[in-house]
Amino acid sequence: MKSTLPMRLIKWLFLQLFICGVALASGVEHSDPVAPILLGLAIIFIGAKAGALFATKCGQPAVLGELLAGALLGNLALFGFDGLSFIIEGDIFSILAGIGVVLLLFEVGLESSIKDILGVGVTSAIVAVIGVIAPFILGYFTSYCFFPDKSFFVHTFVGATLCATSVGITARVFKDLNKIKTKEAKIILGAAVIDDVLGLIILAVVSGAIVATNSGGASMSIGSILFIAFKAIAFLGFSLFIGQRLAPSLYMYAAKLKAEGMLLSLTLALCFLLAFVSNLVGLAPIVGSFAAGLIIDGTGFPKFFTSSEKSIEDLLHPISKFFVPIFFVHMGMQVDLSTFADPFIIACGLTLTAVAIIGKQACGLGVLGKENQGINKLMIGVGMIPRGEVGLIFAAIGASLSINGEVIIDTSLYSSIVLMVMLTTMVTPPGLKYCLKPKNFAKANLHSRNSPT
Repeated sequence: MKSTLPMRLIKWLFLQLFICGVALASGVEHSDPVAPILLGLAIIFIGAKAGALFATKCGQPAVLGELLAGALLGNLALFGFDGLSFIIEGDIFSILAGIGVVLLLFEVGLESSIKDILGVGVTSAIVAVIGVIAPFILGYFTSYCFFPDKSFFVHTFVGATLCATSVGITARVFKDLNKIKTKEAKIILGAAVIDDVLGLIILAVVSGAIVATNSGGASMSIGSILFIAFKAIAFLGFSLFIGQRLAPSLYMYAAKLKAEGMLLSLTLALCFLLAFVSNLVGLAPIVGSFAAGLIIDGTGFPKFFTSSEKSIEDLLHPISKFFVPIFFVHMGMQVDLSTFADPFIIACGLTLTAVAIIGKQACGLGVLGKENQGINKLMIGVGMIPRGEVGLIFAAIGASLSINGEVIIDTSLYSSIVLMVMLTTMVTPPGLKYCLKPKNFAKANLHSRNSPT
């Protein structure tokens, strides 16, 4: 009886979706401009939850289900129903999705304290650097082989997309298997966080170079690219340096005001302000929101407030649950499923998936020294594979940028990247479970001990 309840719930959700579709198909006009937005949000939330339930029932991350739900909703026109075009093309839903991605990176920053990044050790740092360089090079040349006529910036953006590692997906698998405290887990999670920082710097450099080229009408010099890289690193460093010194006093003063909701309001204000400043200096807003998350230690500041005050993560959770699914469903809606009828696009997506996996397997080479003997190097590589939400963010930003009238990530390339993101996300949970089986784990440890490194 219990096993049928999730399926009944999924059927009920799809019934609600069908009712919404009938309302749209009837062509009812509304005098209130807010009404279509409310209907669009209802469709997005129902689709997101139905997709998440389906994905988790299949043993996959919920984010994958939200992405698939968006892809299905966005391609209903292939079946003769184009009533959802107002969501796909509507500026308001793009804006809400943009807020969702800012909050998503803010949450990643909250879960990744500066102390953790600095304390992960040399091994995690080496693993992270290899996990950025190898996929970037492989992604760049794969893009060049499939799209030789496209610009340098397109190939660079594809390489940057392959750099990312979704720390959330890997962490969830380790938690579910009760292995979060193993040395392998600590190395992977530490390296994944550093990967995100390095990936954001690469994203800032590439995006800044594109904006500068569009403004000046000339190609970028090495000096200009180095300046943008310096600007990105300086922004992160300066924000963290100043923020860590000002934030405690700011929160302490705010707590004395004893206004209801002050902790949440101040936190969101700092997140959005740093995201705005990041954009002001020519970087992506997500760089600023990530920095804000690192500054605001999610577990430290509630102590200034009343004893009943929740943690920042708990306060932020319902807000992110509103905005973040909009981002994933909306990104899924941008996928044109008809492009998958082209064998070239499928081949490109599968090749990107292959090099994405191979590039992260090189991370095992970073596990050096006698102190790391017995470390499961295969598990290190597998744990670094998923691109998840971070890869989607990079692809989404690429799809919003253009140079000399050419979209950086066009529809075909976007579909290939989404296929890569989905496949790398799907293979990681079973891959880690395989590595963590006692027999396979012991075999890998024995191999590592016998390795010359």
